[in-house]
Amino acid sequence: QVQLVESGGGLVQPGGSLRLSCAASGFTFSSYTMSWYRQAPGKERELVAVIGRTGAYINYADSVKGRFTISRDNAKNTVYLQMNSLKPEDTAVYYCNCNIGGASRWGQGTQVTVSS
Repeated sequence: QVQLVESGGGLVQPGGSLRLSCAASGFTFSSYTMSWYRQAPGKERELVAVIGRTGAYINYADSVKGRFTISRDNAKNTVYLQMNSLKPEDTAVYYCNCNIGGASRWGQGTQVTVSS
């Protein structure tokens, strides 16, 4: 079955960096666009970054442009989110996502907390 497993979250000071990973299984990873979303307490889930099947297409939310980098390794069935210059407002649960057969698939999420 389809599984998305996020890792790499944690507590970091403002200005710090984290690298999130999402390990995928149960489907042909290289055939699907992958996305990262986040949800802060009391707020709706929002799209952070998206990467096409080969990595040729990439797009970011305005709030993270220039600070976050999405990438993928199709040989390892993994998508990454490198987060630099983190701000307190980046605090959220970060989720990996893909749409397969019209169904949106989610991981369990990984908590990122930016605080001094």
